[in-house]
Amino acid sequence: MLDIIEQAGWPIWLLVACSVITLAIIIERFVALRTGQIMPSGLPEQVLELVRRQQDEPDTILRLARGSPMGRILAEVAAQRHQDDAWRLSAIESVGRDVSWRLNRYLPALATLSVIAPLLGLFGTVVGMIEIFGSYDPSGGDPSQLARGISIALYNTGFGILIAIPALAFHRYFRSRVEYFLHTMEREAETLNRLISRRATP
Repeated sequence: MLDIIEQAGWPIWLLVACSVITLAIIIERFVALRTGQIMPSGLPEQVLELVRRQQDEPDTILRLARGSPMGRILAEVAAQRHQDDAWRLSAIESVGRDVSWRLNRYLPALATLSVIAPLLGLFGTVVGMIEIFGSYDPSGGDPSQLARGISIALYNTGFGILIAIPALAFHRYFRSRVEYFLHTMEREAETLNRLISRRATP
């Protein structure tokens, strides 16, 4: 591996940094976007039962909000149960925007890396071409310098594409998971909100 990096020249270090950042984001998002951590099993039913039994005290709501993103949204619905529908919906939407931001955290960076990695590979290609032309001599060029320029150009192009493909693929994958989570949480929040609205209706 070190031989490849040496043959690829100094531009490869930019791509190595991109690959490390990309891998770190992918691992972090895999850990952060686990279904059990975002939407614990049976949580909506538990919250509905608390509301039905009127056991949604402030301490219970606070623990619920700290437990998971879905718990935070459902806790906001329960916390605003005595407000009118417009106020409650506004509060839920505000919390939902914050939850959405947290779930999408680092995904723009992953998308950016999928774009700049091929560009950095192209930059390495340009550096390799400069090496090739720099080694040109009408009286006879140095074959080793020519080979080095070609190595820099090809290795950097290849590494750039190699980083961009998984970065783009995982960005799309994580985006689809976040959209699924948000859709499910919105549906559960609407269900709880309708129940509270019916209970508040004389």
